[in-house]
Amino acid sequence: QLQLVESGGGLVQPGGSLTLSCEVSGFSPHYYGIGWFRQAPGKEREGVSCISKSGGTYYADSVKPRFTISRDNDKNTVYLQMTSLKPEDTAIYYCAALETVESMCSWILPADFGAWGEGTQVTVFR
Repeated sequence: QLQLVESGGGLVQPGGSLTLSCEVSGFSPHYYGIGWFRQAPGKEREGVSCISKSGGTYYADSVKPRFTISRDNDKNTVYLQMTSLKPEDTAIYYCAALETVESMCSWILPADFGAWGEGTQVTVFR
């Protein structure tokens, strides 16, 4: 079973940058990638980015080209580098494991993911 732990959230002014980390531990035969999601107060959880097991990267239109997903296999960690942050990026950010098929990484739909972390708060304020 996989365990995911997010870190790196914080307060930042518009135009600033943050890098989130998702540390992955454990094992699962149903692991096809890692996705980042976010949920703002009163809104549904939305997919932000995904990196597939084979290294394909995918992004929601709202974060292109400001966000970059990457991974360090030696550290078992997936990163989400966020630049040019906007107040509308304010949310709790979660990482999760893609558990269905690798091709679903491009859709970044919450229903295809499991082993959710607890989340890390990102606040972009003026």
